[in-house]
Amino acid sequence: MEILVEKMLSDFERGVLSRRQLAATLAGLATTAATMPAALAAPSLKAISLNHVTVKVPNLQKTSKFYQDLFGMKLAQQSDTIHILSVGNSFFGIEQKPGPAGLDHFDFGLEGWDAAAMHAKLKTRGLSQTPNSRGDDESFKFTDPDGFVVQVNGPKYTGHVGADAKGRKG
Repeated sequence: MEILVEKMLSDFERGVLSRRQLAATLAGLATTAATMPAALAAPSLKAISLNHVTVKVPNLQKTSKFYQDLFGMKLAQQSDTIHILSVGNSFFGIEQKPGPAGLDHFDFGLEGWDAAAMHAKLKTRGLSQTPNSRGDDESFKFTDPDGFVVQVNGPKYTGHVGADAKGRKG
């Protein structure tokens, strides 16, 4: 836009553009810039959904059956140690892990998901990220100042269980 303004000023100085034309064009550019769609702006990284919550339990089958029967949740994905149950546009994750039952992590779906921008935002706060086992930036986790594990990704993230295309568990 800066180059366009410089060209218009040059045209005005050479007499190619009248003062009225210059003023009208600059006003139009200012209005356009002020009303540009948010999609063209920097990513907001604003949480717009609670994408999912994952709990850790000693008996995957028992817990999964309980939630499926009680709430009518459908089994969307599964592996030997993880079940993902559908909950509207979100999901409930159940992971079998040794030790007492508890919260494993929760996940926010972010508007304008941009992994690099999120990495930078966390770095400025001194928070380190845990890469996902798939080795991509579709989603990743970090630990908040209170010790909770938080996962972040785009709002349409549906989770991953089992092996990916390269045979890795995710």
